[in-house]
Amino acid sequence: MKAAAFDYLRPATLSEALALLVQHGPAAKLLAGGQSLLPALNLRLSQPALLIDISRLDELRHVSIAPDCLRIGALTRHSDLLASPDIARHAPLLRDAIRHVAHPAIRSRGTIGGSLANADPAAELPACALALQARLMARSLRGTRVIPAADFFTGLFETALAEDEILTEIEIDFPRPDDVHGFQELSRRSGDYAIVGLAAHGRRSLGVLSELQLGYFSVGTRATLATRAAETLVGRPIDTDALDLAGAALAQDLEPHADLQ
Repeated sequence: MKAAAFDYLRPATLSEALALLVQHGPAAKLLAGGQSLLPALNLRLSQPALLIDISRLDELRHVSIAPDCLRIGALTRHSDLLASPDIARHAPLLRDAIRHVAHPAIRSRGTIGGSLANADPAAELPACALALQARLMARSLRGTRVIPAADFFTGLFETALAEDEILTEIEIDFPRPDDVHGFQELSRRSGDYAIVGLAAHGRRSLGVLSELQLGYFSVGTRATLATRAAETLVGRPIDTDALDLAGAALAQDLEPHADLQ
């Protein structure tokens, strides 16, 4: 199939892009990396009247070190994150997850902000944002709003972003010396959508976990924190009994959809 007809504009600045969103409202759609949007256009699952191409706004493409956190521009591509020594040092969970994102061709164009704003329940990065307790910066002509990752993903391909807002930056706290993380997903083939996946981040002290966030993906309408299961694993040795308790608690945290595989 071919995409339905649409107009196309490529603003030169973020301010110009924000003004276009206000001017055109819900009839407009933002184009970042395009790796999810273009197939949706060609299948006519999305039929915007206007595409606002923000892919060349270099001010939104960076990995930078702030005094108290790591800052990632929303247009930073997956391949750039994978190659970044700052990501490897300060957000190794992201590095491990991005290795599972589709294929090199997709990672060379897809962006972290595009993935988060798309809110695909089978995508890796929303679960990572939850596990890392990231903060997402939403910019509009009204100003900048900070949205905790736990409040950002609201439903199937739905987020807390307003129609006139653009996701511009992601903030992640620096890891502590006793932080631990893990990432795992099950898929039919490398690069396929996950049947189930988990991004975990926590803190280990004196041989036990003192903090833990378990971010699951591809098990519902959005990425989900399994808070009950995490609570059963905090403050005790991780043995068979602990894992059995966590498994039982997980049944209360998650409501998986039918397995389409």
